[in-house]
Amino acid sequence: MSDSVNPFESPEATVVPVKSLAQGSLTETMLVYLKAASPWLRFIGILGFIGAGFMVLWGVIFVAIIPLMGTQTWSEIPGFEDFSGFLGVAFGGSMVVLFLGMGVLVFFPSLFIYRFGEKIRSYIRSGSDQDLELAFKNNKSLWKFMGIFAIVELAFIPLMTVVGVIIAVVAALS
Repeated sequence: MSDSVNPFESPEATVVPVKSLAQGSLTETMLVYLKAASPWLRFIGILGFIGAGFMVLWGVIFVAIIPLMGTQTWSEIPGFEDFSGFLGVAFGGSMVVLFLGMGVLVFFPSLFIYRFGEKIRSYIRSGSDQDLELAFKNNKSLWKFMGIFAIVELAFIPLMTVVGVIIAVVAALS
């Protein structure tokens, strides 16, 4: 039975280029769309870099205030009574991990988007097939990253649901 074909297997198609991409093989309309998209891609990439920088900055700020989180008298501030001692340090540490992690996660898609736009601009100027290939390589990398990130997020949904239920039960019992 191992020699038979699996009827549930996805079909595979070989990629055979009809003609090679040479300068001028893209239509004028394609070039217009690529040229129009390039500045927006670079702009969004730059905004992503700025956002990642701010997230890292917030992470560094939390690193600086963690010592205050454990020693400050939080009981004087309404609503923050529970943040004195270990809980305050744990909160500050979790914020460091959150902000630094989010900064890294925002940086990579921004990098791929920016490079995609930059290589499109280079292709429009030079007509080099290598620039076009690198542009689409960065586009592929962006969507691969986003797909893997989506899978990881979907895996965390059941995990966080279980953690939330456990926390709610513990809070209700105490």
